[in-house]
Amino acid sequence: MASVTITTKGEVIIPKEIRDYLNLDIGSKVDFVIDENGTVKLIPLNIPVQSLSGILHRAAIKSATLEEMEASIQKAIATRSII
Repeated sequence: MASVTITTKGEVIIPKEIRDYLNLDIGSKVDFVIDENGTVKLIPLNIPVQSLSGILHRAAIKSATLEEMEASIQKAIATRSII
């Protein structure tokens, strides 16, 4: 377990072993959360882009081909009235 001292400005230095474990680097952001038991947790906000892959996927949405998109655009243009 690592111990740190709080500065007069309320700052602490996160020990290297903890920074390495949480993959924190210069400029990384963290959040402090108090859970339901009153325990304070340090949550890293450095989520790798790879872990976000597929989070917006919806099975009900059908992907359109380029040809389908172009046909839809042409249909919209054709039905538009010219003023």
